[in-house]
Parts: sequence; C-alpha cells; structure tokens
Amino acid sequence: MTHILVVEDEPGIALALEADLALEGYRVEIVHDGDTALRRAAKGDFDLILLDLMLPGIDGFEVCRRLRRDGLRTPIIILTARTRETEMIKGLDLGADDYVTKPFSPETLRARIRAVLRRGAGEPEGEEPFRFGDAEVDFARCELRRAGCAVHLTSTEYKILVAFIRNRGRVMSRDALLDAAWGHGFAVTDRAVDNHVMTLRRKIEPDPEAPRYLVNVRGLGYRFDG
Repeated sequence: MTHILVVEDEPGIALALEADLALEGYRVEIVHDGDTALRRAAKGDFDLILLDLMLPGIDGFEVCRRLRRDGLRTPIIILTARTRETEMIKGLDLGADDYVTKPFSPETLRARIRAVLRRGAGEPEGEEPFRFGDAEVDFARCELRRAGCAVHLTSTEYKILVAFIRNRGRVMSRDALLDAAWGHGFAVTDRAVDNHVMTLRRKIEPDPEAPRYLVNVRGLGYRFDG
C-alpha cells in the first residue's frame, strides 16, 4: 500500500486530505509542522510527501531543501497558495517533483500523485553510470561526480541532465526540456529553461563559456554531445 506523508498545519485541510486519500487506497500519516516532518521523512518509509509551504517554525521550502540535502529521494509534491512563478520554481529547484496550488480539487491532486508516482517508478536504478569527460552520472544514486567528487545538482538540474543523456546527439527543444524537468502543465518560461542549462554548464563543462557538451543550436534548442 502506498504510504503518503501529509505535512499540513491547517487541521481541516489535513483531515480532508487524509479522508480523500484513504478512500483511494493510500495509507496516510499527518504531521503539522516542519520539524516533525523532517524527523518522520528521514526514516525513509514513505512513497510520497505532500508538503505545505506555509508551516509554523521551519517552512516548506526549508523542509524540502534539508531533505534533498540529506539525500532523501522520496517524491515531494508542494501544496501552496502562492501563485508567483518564481516561488514555484524555487520549490522545484530545491527538489520538489511537482506542485499544486490551493484551492485544488481532489481529482487534480489525485492525478498529480499518480503522475509523480509513475515517474518515480521509472527511475533507471539498475543502469550503469554514464561517463563523459571527467564526469560520471550515477543513476542509482541520482548523483553527478566530477573527478570522483560529488557535485550538487538540484532535482530540476538532474532531470534535465538525464533528459540530455537519454537523447544525446539529438536537438532538444525548450518545450521538451520543460516536459522532462517539470512535466506537462507547468507555466515555466523559456528563460527559466535557459537559466537552468547555463547553471548546469557551470557544473559539467571544462569551460562553461565555450560549451563542449551542452551545445546551443540556434533557434531550435540544445544538444548534448557527450
């Protein structure tokens, strides 16, 4: 049975989520603050975390950042009343897999949960590491290493890099990269995609100003020549 941790400080919303998800066959645990969420999530026995941003004490952004910093790969869906693109992107960059804005319908949330769980089930855990230059991508650990040293990637950067590796030698449009990193239905600008590619270049290129691997294809997108 899929085990979901719901981190929500409003009792009415938390109870409604618990009741609805239980009807769908999920096992649900509710916590109401960031400190408790960190302690419970660290045990690693959840299949998914629904994380509200506005929490007492440690907010949802910081909870997400700490969980990913500590290596927890459990999928996270952010629940937020905030609609500014920069704040949504911040949550995704900190390692969240998706977000749902309040108010939301139970049907929408259920669909997002199913989609995130499907993506998580598709991780290539048994695949051999991919090497290019002095870099190595370990799919089982979701980790990038250069010259044997781990390089920090946000969840979004990792997804973009994996998409490039899966499609090496092919031109990828910004829309294709957006779908790979954020999924369908996100209102993310082309500029946001470009910014992530530039950040990724600084982490994998010998000379980010003269890219060898992430090559710009003018008017079309990018190509990975690893």
